[in-house]
Amino acid sequence: MADHPLANTQSGTPRPRIKVDFAKIVIYLVLSLGAIVAIVPFLWMLSASLMNLTEATGRAVLPRILQWNNYIEAWTGANFKDYFVNSMIIAAITIGGQVVFCTLAAYAFARIKFPARNFFFTLILATLMIPEAVIWIPNFITVTWLGRVGPIPWINNWPALTVPFMASAFSIFLLRQFFSQIPSELWDSAQIDGAGHLRFLIQIVIPLAKPALLTVILFTFIGSWNALAWPILVTTDPEWRPISYGLSSFLDEAGAMIHLQMAGSVITVLPIVILYLFVQRQFTEGIATTGLKG
Repeated sequence: MADHPLANTQSGTPRPRIKVDFAKIVIYLVLSLGAIVAIVPFLWMLSASLMNLTEATGRAVLPRILQWNNYIEAWTGANFKDYFVNSMIIAAITIGGQVVFCTLAAYAFARIKFPARNFFFTLILATLMIPEAVIWIPNFITVTWLGRVGPIPWINNWPALTVPFMASAFSIFLLRQFFSQIPSELWDSAQIDGAGHLRFLIQIVIPLAKPALLTVILFTFIGSWNALAWPILVTTDPEWRPISYGLSSFLDEAGAMIHLQMAGSVITVLPIVILYLFVQRQFTEGIATTGLKG
């Protein structure tokens, strides 16, 4: 006669105990709390962007009627679309400069031996400890002087908005650490084929460093897109100011038009979100594989 399925249980055989990992539970709770804290303001921004002014300034959580025209009004009102275009141009020029200059500097520190190389690299890293606000005045004096002695005006022009940010200590560090991990055998093979440093950099190093370069592009775009204090400092004409300044334009005698500000904020966030969605895989790979070698 076959044993009954419950025979072992009824005979007193103890059931296996389920182990509870309290440490993981605590970690998940903390991470969940952090995610909620981070996402709630974003969700409220989306909700408020679809409200009318009364709901946005009141205690409403969700709009009764979706006000999609808020986005049209925010885009066309207060020259917001002009500020958007300015930010795109500033970001594009800054990214181009960083990719060129930071790549060349990082390659030199990683693959070329020259006197005091480590000293200069350490000096560049030390600038990361300097608060950004401290260098505003020296940079402002520099771009003002260059505008006076050169043929091209810098204030109220693209050079003042982009040139001071075409090199970044963080980007040089990130790319240098990635370049340092490239096997030396590749350089030896390139030399056998008659390649110099520039050809080796363009044909071999840069294709291998795609994740690190995309990470630099993403960070540069975010920094340039969110800039506000410096563009205000070097411009006196709103024609040259970026989208972050445009968010403060939704004001009238009665106060801030919150619903339009939130609609403008959604428009402002969209390019960053879209860019991240396109490069998230390479971004994760670049962060994971960079900095493992000193």
